[in-house]
Amino acid sequence: MTLNVQFLTLWFMFVSGMGLGMLYDAFRVVFVQLRLPRWTFPLADVVYWITATVCVFGTLVHSNQGQVRFFVFVGLIIGLLVYMMTLSRTVRKVIAALIRAVKWLLRFFKRTFTLLFIKPAIGLYKLAWVLLGFLTALAMFLFRVVVQLVYPVWKLLLWLTRPLYKHLRVPARVLRWLNFLKQLFQKWFRKGK
Repeated sequence: MTLNVQFLTLWFMFVSGMGLGMLYDAFRVVFVQLRLPRWTFPLADVVYWITATVCVFGTLVHSNQGQVRFFVFVGLIIGLLVYMMTLSRTVRKVIAALIRAVKWLLRFFKRTFTLLFIKPAIGLYKLAWVLLGFLTALAMFLFRVVVQLVYPVWKLLLWLTRPLYKHLRVPARVLRWLNFLKQLFQKWFRKGK
């Protein structure tokens, strides 16, 4: 392994150490900002270490065909320490600000969706029920008016046809039906008064 490859590997491990610190801070901030339950901490640790291993090993394979040497660990530790001392606080603030911005955007879209779609749909639903109630009341009123207007004509028609159906043999079903209609008109006529 040439000296050039060793310095390149050291540089890549230094950058990887800084990336691992950034990833660790991202996990910490996400847990604090999103208030995730405590049972997800071990799961997040497993995800962190798998991600860190894959990233470091991928970088190591890319820089020196995966050879593990002492300077690889030195580069990782130096990168992590430099990151913790210089950029950690800034990165945490930026990530927290990004999470807050995403939360605000989600709340904004939720409110906008509610105002543009949910509230009008509820308003139309209520308006439809009011209109349906009004139309039902109007139909009942008009039916009563028609019954009250037709009732005298019905009585006159019954009086005129009485001699006919007394002498004619009308089936019992027809007589029951006529009697039912007569009672119905009398009932509605009494309600109208």
